[in-house]
Amino acid sequence: MRDAHADEYGAVGELTGKVYVGDGLLEFGESDGYLETLRDAATRAAQAELLVATAPNGKVLGTVTYVGDGGPYAELAGETEAEFRMLAVDGAARGRGIGEALVQTCIDRTRLRAKTGIVICSQPHMRAAHRLYERFGFRRAPSRDWNPVEGSDLTLQAFTLTLRDAPAL
Repeated sequence: MRDAHADEYGAVGELTGKVYVGDGLLEFGESDGYLETLRDAATRAAQAELLVATAPNGKVLGTVTYVGDGGPYAELAGETEAEFRMLAVDGAARGRGIGEALVQTCIDRTRLRAKTGIVICSQPHMRAAHRLYERFGFRRAPSRDWNPVEGSDLTLQAFTLTLRDAPAL
């Protein structure tokens, strides 16, 4: 896992959008305004840390946006926490540990910053992601659930990881 290079931003944005649309993760489908945010990898790289997993040939197989020090992409993290968002793994590359490696990289970066924990949010039906997070020791934090889209029924579920409790996978 490494920081994305500028010449990869297009591929990262397309992968993230493709995964969220293909997996039915956008509330309103392709017309959802969030799709443009997902595709705008250059802005994410400028305002947070954009990480990638690549194949030996350079193809982007997975990505995550890591928010270690606040900023526009911080939605739930407190002052001593980090968070990550927009985790996406190419459907053809799933089952190879890419999602796990991306999450581990986020945990490692959080430890390097001496933060106390990580908070993330996820849609209720993202059960495969929830299982991944739970393997790392993330726990549901219902008091931090939130609705990012005024007027919608979408409620994102919060998960937290206290780093002293994080297992080494």
